Amino acid sequence: MTKKYLGLAYYTPEAFAAMAPDDVKALVSQCPALDEKMRATGKVLVSASLGDLEHWKTLRPRGGKTQVTDGPYTEAKEMVGGLFIIEADSPEEALRIASMHPAATLGEAGGWAVELIPMDFYLAR
Repeated sequence: MTKKYLGLAYYTPEAFAAMAPDDVKALVSQCPALDEKMRATGKVLVSASLGDLEHWKTLRPRGGKTQVTDGPYTEAKEMVGGLFIIEADSPEEALRIASMHPAATLGEAGGWAVELIPMDFYLAR
């Protein structure tokens, strides 16, 4: 039975900002090939990079209404920079596929990492 897994790709904004522009360019230039290798497994349902933090919005209930504020709500050392969803036959297969993501193989200087989370998936149409 297949199960779906959410992959969250993290980075550390301060560490990434401290990298030399040429190092960032060299790092980012390696991502498309790794992303394609992961997608080529046929098990990746969704893969996306997230937009700049200055365009993020947070919605939360306050006093019976929805309050909208700028920016991410959570204060964290690491920020989510991308996400992907894998459909795999086993946790081991999901881990093997997630390990192909650029944030799992590159970007140590930028604080890159991947978190893999099993999930129940409901498709709203």
